[in-house]
Amino acid sequence: MLYKRSSELFAEASKVIPGGVNSPVRAFKAVGGTPIFVKEAKGAYLYDEDGNRLIDYIASWGPMILGHAYDPVTNAVIEKAKKGTSFGMPTEIETKIAELAVSMVPNIDKIRFVNSGTEACMSAVRLARGYTGKEKIIKFSGCYHGHSDAFLIQAGSGAVTFGSPNSPGVTQGTAKDTLLAPYNNLDAVKTLFEANKGEVAAIILEPVAGNMGCVLPKEGFLEGLRALCDANGTLLIFDEVMTGFRLAKGGAQEVFGVAADIVTFGKVIGGGLPVGAFAAREEIMKFLAPEGPVYQAGTLSGNPLAMAAGLAMLTELNNNPEVFTSLEKKTAYLHKGLDSVLKDSGIEYTISRFGSMLSVFFAKEPVVDFETSAAANNDTFKKYFHGMLKEGVYLPPSSFESYFLNDALTYEDLDFTIAALKKVVPTLK
Repeated sequence: MLYKRSSELFAEASKVIPGGVNSPVRAFKAVGGTPIFVKEAKGAYLYDEDGNRLIDYIASWGPMILGHAYDPVTNAVIEKAKKGTSFGMPTEIETKIAELAVSMVPNIDKIRFVNSGTEACMSAVRLARGYTGKEKIIKFSGCYHGHSDAFLIQAGSGAVTFGSPNSPGVTQGTAKDTLLAPYNNLDAVKTLFEANKGEVAAIILEPVAGNMGCVLPKEGFLEGLRALCDANGTLLIFDEVMTGFRLAKGGAQEVFGVAADIVTFGKVIGGGLPVGAFAAREEIMKFLAPEGPVYQAGTLSGNPLAMAAGLAMLTELNNNPEVFTSLEKKTAYLHKGLDSVLKDSGIEYTISRFGSMLSVFFAKEPVVDFETSAAANNDTFKKYFHGMLKEGVYLPPSSFESYFLNDALTYEDLDFTIAALKKVVPTLK
């Protein structure tokens, strides 16, 4: 494939945008080469500025769960835009999507909309601190909760790609209130509680990690965290920016049967527009301004275009829950196909999958935390990424990112992807 136009556009962008991109993983630093510039997308396909068609396995990092330019969503945005794009005042549609979200997700009574997953997680932690009167939080190495200062301590995804998991600009004062534990390690969490008795406001984690690749919680891990929080007067925050409305209507709480105290959302809840949200029970949410003392605000929060897109998306998922079964079957089919190609190749690998999230790690042992994810062979991953790209398959350009399947993918697309891997395998040895 030729990427002449993309290369030209990247050179132009680099003159006026830091690194040529507005989010670091897009720069291809983890895999090398020049990033692809997209011209348009429809269904399961991306069309780049050079006219190439690519099968898409990132779905804009999750939100395009039903495929790109999904008609009910795009039509809702178009009609809403005709009536104005922002008012900085309440609108009826905010209540409608709030009512729908609360009806779909267990253990929440109220929800507050913001503009990004970063805002949602930042606000959730502030709320937890205000509610508990405590200051410290526990997060897990490799879990990424946005670029708020408190979270850029051994974060996953882009922060690791750039070799700066402790980002310059994060003060020592902020860092000292963030306690770190390895993912899937309950003993480490217990030790942190013992060393910081009565000081931990919240544990925040991705219930299925997506920012060190797709990493599943071990059996009993989430249940163990719930018990530790209950025993220590600590709130459990599920960062469901990736998993919310993707794993099931009720997200990870529904799938695992573990109740969180606060849940954060993004991606799917906005239907492809910039939206985040955080939600909890009434007694916690009443601490938010203007009802309570914990301040959070935003001029564009509840933006009518974003609310229209989100309402259309959630309505589709709520009315057609079979989408989740369809996606899980397609992801399992892809998993089986990739495994069948790789198992006789002599290449060390492991595949991790949950629902419609999947990752291929070039590692000998199962990936259960950030350490085992980082130990995978990134040189092999680079060859794999570029080989698949050459065949017309767009994968996450970092081994620390999960695949996100969309339901517009056909089994023919999945077979094409599996066949592409057969062509690429000889180049990986």
